[in-house]
Amino acid sequence: MPLNLKNFINSQASKSKMNDFQDLDHLEGVSMSTICANLYDKPRDDLVMFYFRDGANYASVYTQSKIVSENIKWNQNVKKKKIKSLLINTRNANAFTGPDGYKGLKEIAEEISIELSKKQIEDEDHPKKILVDEIIFGCTGTIGEKYPTEKIKNCIPEIVNKIKYIQNKYLWMKAALGMMTTDLKPKLAMEECEIANKKIKIYGIAKGSGMIFPNMATTLGYVFTDADLSNDILNKLLKKNIETTFNAITCDGDTSTNDMVTIFSTGKANNIEIKSVNDKNIQNFDEALHSVLLNLAKRIVVDGEGATKLVTINVLKSKTDEDAKKIAFSIANSPLVKTAISGCDPNWGRIIMAIGKAGIDIEINKLSIKLGSLKVVEKGQLSKTYIESDAEVYMREEKKIDIDIELNLGKKNFTVYTMDLTKEYIEINSDYRS
Repeated sequence: MPLNLKNFINSQASKSKMNDFQDLDHLEGVSMSTICANLYDKPRDDLVMFYFRDGANYASVYTQSKIVSENIKWNQNVKKKKIKSLLINTRNANAFTGPDGYKGLKEIAEEISIELSKKQIEDEDHPKKILVDEIIFGCTGTIGEKYPTEKIKNCIPEIVNKIKYIQNKYLWMKAALGMMTTDLKPKLAMEECEIANKKIKIYGIAKGSGMIFPNMATTLGYVFTDADLSNDILNKLLKKNIETTFNAITCDGDTSTNDMVTIFSTGKANNIEIKSVNDKNIQNFDEALHSVLLNLAKRIVVDGEGATKLVTINVLKSKTDEDAKKIAFSIANSPLVKTAISGCDPNWGRIIMAIGKAGIDIEINKLSIKLGSLKVVEKGQLSKTYIESDAEVYMREEKKIDIDIELNLGKKNFTVYTMDLTKEYIEINSDYRS
């Protein structure tokens, strides 16, 4: 089905409607446009541009895979403090494409530089030349296919011409749709907060449905704020909050070559200068940023390929954060646990298995497990109050499954979000390139 806004609003498969999403509106300093570059066999928006006419401070986290896409290499080579444009393409990951893939980005960046510089002359009182190294890229799609440089480059004049300086919910939705691959729903989130009595907006979009497992970042996520924050502050806030949001989700245990999460700050709110992340004036923003990132991360899990259930795994009272994290991900990435959840089978023995294989020393007689509010294991033994039929009802009727693991060894906790593993996941991925 051609991927466009009307199809996704009305789609019975996704049941996604405009009122399912928050009211992202205009964010000063951000402009955007989306077009069809015919990267797919059927027409759909597949190229998205964000333009910061006065530049934006930024910070990114990237995949730690040993094989990375050419756009990640490009972005890491950009040393400018301010970015003028972000271009995102879908359908092609530009990974394992070698020098030709990187050269393609350079050619496209040169074209963007020319066209945006023209736009500066047309629209600005004091126009500035947009430089090649003020442009970064997001790429997503199939690995190893020749990068469609000419198709994308030829569309740059059109996408620049369609840039809208005033945003609304419809345009944010189009941008989120334009970067999707196997996703069924666009992912958008927003929060409003204050920095020293100045109202601040934080908007975010993301894509991701498969090949989702964290390693500094996961999927593509872009956050935009009108706050005035330095690159250093943005970097520290992003790395801090990524650990319990985008780095706390998994759909299938696979980390992409293209993972990136970037935050852009336009500075248009004119808030007071923040010199330290420990400044009390940044606390409200810190919390709001975490909320946006967690909202987007959960939307990715809920929209995981073939998913029918959101699974939250809480590992509590661990000796260390790292121990809790290892156990949580051991459960979340277990195909046996995930298929049992898909089949509404409260097979708690598989949870025990996943805890054990994590390689963390535990004391069995202190271990407790709950499914929702149902006690399954208490002090290392099957709970006397456990009734399997009640657990079956819980697994069958609830779309959000909570698994609580209490180790009772310390005070550290970690939460991971995942999804069930269904037959549809296999169908989607066996037919991915068709």
